[in-house]
Amino acid sequence: MSNLTTTMASVVGQFTAANCSKPIDISIYKCSDRGIALPIMNEYTWPIELRGFLYIVGLLYCFLGVAIIADVFMCAIEKITSKTRMIKVAKPGTGDVIEEIEVKVWNDTVANLTLMALGSSAPEILLSIIEIVGKNFKAGALGPSTIVGSAAFNLFVIIAVCIISIPNQETRRIQHVKVFGVTAFSSIFAYVWLIFILVGHSANVVDLWEAIITLLFFPALVIIAYLADKNFCGKKHVESEVELGFGSKDKLKYAPEPEYHGRMTFDQMAEFMKEVGKNPDLTEEDVAKMAATKISENQQHNSLWYRINAVRNIGGANKLKPSMNEALTGIYEEIKQKPMGSEMSVKTGPDVTSGGKKAVIEFAATSVAIMENEKKVGLTIKRTGKRDNRVIVKVETIDGTAEAGSDYIAYKGSLVFDPQEAAKQIEIEIIDDNQWEPDEVFFVRLSFVDVDDSEIVLGKKSVCQVTIVNDDEPGVIEFVKPSFLVKETTGNALIPIQRTNGADGKVSVVWKTEDMGATHGSDYDGGEGVIVFDHGEIQKMLEIAIYDDQTMEKDENFKIELIDPTGGAKLGRIRKTVVTIVNDEEYSGIVSRLVNMTNENLEALTVETHTWQEQFHNAMNVNGGDVENSTSVDYVMHFLTFGWKVIFAIVPPVSMAGGWLAFFVALSFIGILTLIIGDLASIFGCLIGLDDEITAITFVALGTSLPDLFASKTAATQEKTADNSIGNVTGSNSVNVFLGLGLPWVIASIYWASKGKSFEVPAKSLSFSVTIYAILGVVCLVTVILRRLLGPLGKGELGGPKVPKMVTGCFFIFLWVLYLLLASLNVKGIIPNL
Repeated sequence: MSNLTTTMASVVGQFTAANCSKPIDISIYKCSDRGIALPIMNEYTWPIELRGFLYIVGLLYCFLGVAIIADVFMCAIEKITSKTRMIKVAKPGTGDVIEEIEVKVWNDTVANLTLMALGSSAPEILLSIIEIVGKNFKAGALGPSTIVGSAAFNLFVIIAVCIISIPNQETRRIQHVKVFGVTAFSSIFAYVWLIFILVGHSANVVDLWEAIITLLFFPALVIIAYLADKNFCGKKHVESEVELGFGSKDKLKYAPEPEYHGRMTFDQMAEFMKEVGKNPDLTEEDVAKMAATKISENQQHNSLWYRINAVRNIGGANKLKPSMNEALTGIYEEIKQKPMGSEMSVKTGPDVTSGGKKAVIEFAATSVAIMENEKKVGLTIKRTGKRDNRVIVKVETIDGTAEAGSDYIAYKGSLVFDPQEAAKQIEIEIIDDNQWEPDEVFFVRLSFVDVDDSEIVLGKKSVCQVTIVNDDEPGVIEFVKPSFLVKETTGNALIPIQRTNGADGKVSVVWKTEDMGATHGSDYDGGEGVIVFDHGEIQKMLEIAIYDDQTMEKDENFKIELIDPTGGAKLGRIRKTVVTIVNDEEYSGIVSRLVNMTNENLEALTVETHTWQEQFHNAMNVNGGDVENSTSVDYVMHFLTFGWKVIFAIVPPVSMAGGWLAFFVALSFIGILTLIIGDLASIFGCLIGLDDEITAITFVALGTSLPDLFASKTAATQEKTADNSIGNVTGSNSVNVFLGLGLPWVIASIYWASKGKSFEVPAKSLSFSVTIYAILGVVCLVTVILRRLLGPLGKGELGGPKVPKMVTGCFFIFLWVLYLLLASLNVKGIIPNL
């Protein structure tokens, strides 16, 4: 027994001695050395699966954070680049008369390629800089690969989505073609230059002069693009606005006064009220919201505005577009087709026929009414503009409250306009069921077979509403709305009386007036009378003379009541209406009040903040406090981003120091977040067995580029040109290389040169990735150019006929997937380097 005890003690002693001679270092574990600042605590005992889950959640959450602070950063840039100044110039055609005009300090092209490009690409650029500095000035794989991966996503995916998102037959074309040509060429040249540096002149080494030239390409690009924008080498064109560009020496050029300036005017509101007045039960707040929406939609926005609005949609923050509920949106959709101030403006509307070079197809009227017993409704479709070609147009019915098969016979077919034919008619069969039903509506829509957009276009009246008036009952008679507002100088007030839910036979109704504030005989010509509806008539106008006594008075009103219907007709719910007579001064007060309310709504849409209190209020409330118009998605995203929004509310308000203070503080926050994102991505990739290069071109590139995707898609659908949607993609891709790689390479090259050594940048998979991107990028840009030139593709960079645009979009998505696949296989050693 003692021998066994002695033997066991000897073994334990030897085991203990052996293990004590080799202590375990718990600070060294899988992927613990991959980050610059992370991990912040010891994760030795954590399961790999748990660590991977936490790191990917942290990475996604930081992507939300960088999107929120990028919003603040871009608001500061918007404030800086929108700066204006007043200058004195000679008024054209007046000789020596001097006037002051407001001009922009920043040229749009310069702003797009400098501060705006920095705003959208700051995370990628800072990631590259931080990685090199954090790795003791040695080249890393995450930063450069993220720049190339982001460029691939921008060029292939964003352009694909923009092409597909345009409605069928509509197109968007690049307006500033020369600037786009410069940036498109530069976006390919930048990556060809990288290939030259990595595998050409001095393989795997970046010399100081190469780094300096790379950085100098950035100001060179800005200058060349500016010259292209100003058309120094071609025929001069009239500028759409006056601006100063780099300094104050640019030649000032005048252009016609734009219709919208971001503010509501008295005349515009007066015209807008004429349209809105046809809709009952609208408050002044509703009118002001709709007017603000009208102006916002007709304003020209830059790419930064769309980027900011996209980020705010993601974060559930206050939007840059007025919010309206569903009912108000429906009313607005009915009236927005008419240009605001169209009767007051000197300018005429756009010529959609392009000077007679296009055939415009549309209905003769946007709505018609038909008695149910007439059994057929005829619709006229007309052609204006170009008439010497053969045009085919598709016509189809769409159910409303009336349903095909029970109320009418569905129609779907094609009409052929032969040369010189100006109008065609179709007939749609109405089903007379001899049963009483309320009035019902359906719609008839025009569309095109795939055609060359240069030959044909839809007019504004591309949809016609058909109202089926029930004729099995004499109907219900009532006023259109319970109150009307008329000016004292109007002469005659026209009060509409409608007949609904039937129009069978001849009916009549007695009307009589009753004095309230207004007096019959001195303020208006009232009394009583009879309104007669013949068989099939559904609306009559009651004409009341209004007297202008040329004296200053308060509002006066009188009441009109409908009584004693005949012919079996019944009175509806609105059998009384109040007519209010306002003098011109009172009317002006109403319009002025609405103008002020509208402009207040517009001011609330600005990206600028003035106080910290305002910033914390917006950060802590969903949709910036507009709870009424908040959606469930807004609430979810507000919950997810609440912490980031509160933290970043400490950034100085944009209004301070012209935006520069917020610019630098926000840039510092982006730098800190970028450092954390780089560590999270690198450690996560290590944990799941992904190389930094693959992590960069997938997770990191996708996370930093998604806001640009949403912004470009919105710009593509809302803008009339493609400049703000895809025109900025090529410029941003160029800036990423020249600034995102040029600046850190200059810093690292100077550091190693001071030590008598060279700055080594292993080409390996980076050169392969860049080469593949450059090749596929040329294919993509050539396709974009062909889309602009070829009729079957739509003759526009974006949109066009359905089939070609879908094929193009899918092709570009395929190019992106192909790039990811080839680059990843090369990193894994399956495909050798070129």
